[in-house]
Amino acid sequence: MARLAFSAERNRTPERIDLPFLLLAILMCGIGLTTLYSGTIGYGERFFGDPLYFVKRQLVNLAVGVVCFLVLASINLETLRKFLPKLVIATLVISILPFIPGIGISKNGSTRWINLGFTTFQPSELVKMVIVFFLANLFAKKHDRLDDPNVSVYPAAIMSALFVTIIYLQNDFSKSLFILIIVLVMFYIAGVKPGWFVKLGFVLIPLLVIMIMSKEYRVARVFSYLHPEHDPLGAGYQVNAALDALGGGGFWGRGLGNGIRKISSIPEVQSDFIFAVWCEEMGFFGVLVFFALLVIFSIRGFFISLRCPDRFRCYLGFGCTLVIFLQSLMNCGVVVRFFPATGIPLPFFSSGGSSLLITLCLCGLILNVSRRKPEGEIQNV
Repeated sequence: MARLAFSAERNRTPERIDLPFLLLAILMCGIGLTTLYSGTIGYGERFFGDPLYFVKRQLVNLAVGVVCFLVLASINLETLRKFLPKLVIATLVISILPFIPGIGISKNGSTRWINLGFTTFQPSELVKMVIVFFLANLFAKKHDRLDDPNVSVYPAAIMSALFVTIIYLQNDFSKSLFILIIVLVMFYIAGVKPGWFVKLGFVLIPLLVIMIMSKEYRVARVFSYLHPEHDPLGAGYQVNAALDALGGGGFWGRGLGNGIRKISSIPEVQSDFIFAVWCEEMGFFGVLVFFALLVIFSIRGFFISLRCPDRFRCYLGFGCTLVIFLQSLMNCGVVVRFFPATGIPLPFFSSGGSSLLITLCLCGLILNVSRRKPEGEIQNV
């Protein structure tokens, strides 16, 4: 099976950041904040007495995220690599904190957050970034020993399985499945033999079926996805309301701020279904613009990664870009009923400090990868 080829030519140009990617990240943040403002002014006024309630919170999250973005974009990645074992252990500890009474926060049957006093944090968001960093480092170091599973495949699989299991036990099946997909893609681009995927398939497919069937609400979501007319006011209500918003926008949309479904028809519109606001107000044309920007953003991120001759940076940049791209597709796919409801936020758009913070951290790492100019021999991976 073919593998991606990472290649570069000698280039003695002084180190510099990738300006197009930086501008694209800024543009996505701007559009996301504008959409959140438009979609939540009525909701904020109705429930919190402040039309800017969600926007103010998002601006604080954005400020913190920008600081982390700048740090990760400028730090020496080799220095950061040295602290990777401690970072992995710290992430494991943080991921367990939601299970501790007084620290963890339970909501709607899930225990996904930790209480920081002034705000909350969702550890599964951090796991997305750390697992990519861990796998990029491991596969870069062991690229010539992939035939020896004891030093390559097994350590990567065990650590990945540990993170996925912890997130699943938080009753966050969607995020655990998403992280599993990211892990499998990282395995593939690293050159792990196809036979391992066949073996994993025999284990994972039955296990995923058992996981879905073990919770009634998961079964209800899948059934509602397959038969949306069965429970239009129950499990399928949120998706049906989002589809109505999509259809109501027409080609050109109702205009920014003129959406009528966002106030009462779509529950928690500021979070997982913020894309419905964009669709209703900007129409099908706006949907095309969004996906064009997402594709350009992702292609630029992949291009930055693939032109880098250093395996670690190739894998890291590729994985970070993949997380943002796939998460965006999964969120939008839910809104248009291409996927069952997942509860995965839309990067740059959805309200939530954890999601925005990690999205900007991922962008910072991608920009950091772009700072290393391609030099040296062509490497095929």
